[in-house]
Amino acid sequence: MRILKSSFAVVERRAEHAAKYFYSHLFWHNPGIRELFPVSAEEMERQRDRLFAALTHVIVHFEDEALLPYLRDLGRDHRKFRAGPEHYAAVGASLLAALAETSGAAWTPAVEKAWSEAYQVIADAMTAGAAASEGPPWWDAEVVRHLRYGQDIGVLTLRPHAPFPYLPGQYASVSSERIPTTWRTYSIGNAPRPDGTLDLHVSRIERGRLSTALVRGTRPGDALRLGAAGGRLTFRREGRPVSLIAAGTGWAPIRAILEDLADHPPDQDVRLFVVARDAAHLYDRPLIDAYAAGSRRFAVTYITPAPGQHRNQATARLTTALGTRGLWPDQDVYLSGPPPFMEETAGVLEGLGARPGRIFHDTVPAAASGHGPNGRPLGHGEWFLSRPAPHWHDPSARAPGDR
Repeated sequence: MRILKSSFAVVERRAEHAAKYFYSHLFWHNPGIRELFPVSAEEMERQRDRLFAALTHVIVHFEDEALLPYLRDLGRDHRKFRAGPEHYAAVGASLLAALAETSGAAWTPAVEKAWSEAYQVIADAMTAGAAASEGPPWWDAEVVRHLRYGQDIGVLTLRPHAPFPYLPGQYASVSSERIPTTWRTYSIGNAPRPDGTLDLHVSRIERGRLSTALVRGTRPGDALRLGAAGGRLTFRREGRPVSLIAAGTGWAPIRAILEDLADHPPDQDVRLFVVARDAAHLYDRPLIDAYAAGSRRFAVTYITPAPGQHRNQATARLTTALGTRGLWPDQDVYLSGPPPFMEETAGVLEGLGARPGRIFHDTVPAAASGHGPNGRPLGHGEWFLSRPAPHWHDPSARAPGDR
């Protein structure tokens, strides 16, 4: 394992070059694979981001017990890209070529052997996950309702053509024929319903082609595709007090959990903190208030900036509110929102005594931005390997992944 980490430390200094070389090698030697990837240059840059985000995750967690389940889930999900054994072989060859090109003299026979064996573990786990999957590679679904909240938030109600299994708190990847070969993950905003419909909460991000198409261009009757549900932000009934913390459209999975709690009341106290950039973005407040009025074990705190103040003031207000909650070591916490918000809030919670193992959230890479130590902008791949300190931002915005 040490040899992989030391080798990756060499590669990360030229991460953007490595990613570009990888895709150039892959498409040159396997021209038929190109049609599986996005057409636009911007989307391919995001694809390079995801490559190095995944590589970083694997290297950091290579010896963790959770890695194999993660890889199997990844393999199951990659069926929607029509990935087969031949594609894993092609990707492995191009990955080794890119690592060798980027490493220079540091690419020794021992390093090549370590990477070859590591990739085989990855490919075997992903292939096994795909083979063990019983559901279809994707689900076709029809948009039956589209609600708009302002210019940039949409709630789409979908009716899948076949039963779509998921748990409250999970998300699904989505694709539209308007933006071919592009998939993004969005949280499902409801507990399972008898009629099989589900809600996706979508916040449009600037230059986000799919989120823009979904919020501003999609209409009832349009067709979308759904990848298998994923994510581990699912409720654990452990009997401990619970805090639910949601920012922006990170409210969607928390809403699904709350619906499930309304149908199956918990035995413990539940406190909800909802963060929004202004009162107008608390678009589900009537539902929350109705639940609070009907449950003696539920309380809610709304967090918005003071009138006329910058929306970042909500961070300080949330920190103050969390500080008054108390008894954090005894609580389970469910956290959802933009990745920088989750990172910062998790740090605040741990400082208040919350146990890291009881802070539950899904991990999504944050937007590629920021600067390196020498002041120059970080490259798209390099950003994932040397991330700047997180800063809370507009909670209605979504990270790449557009969840």
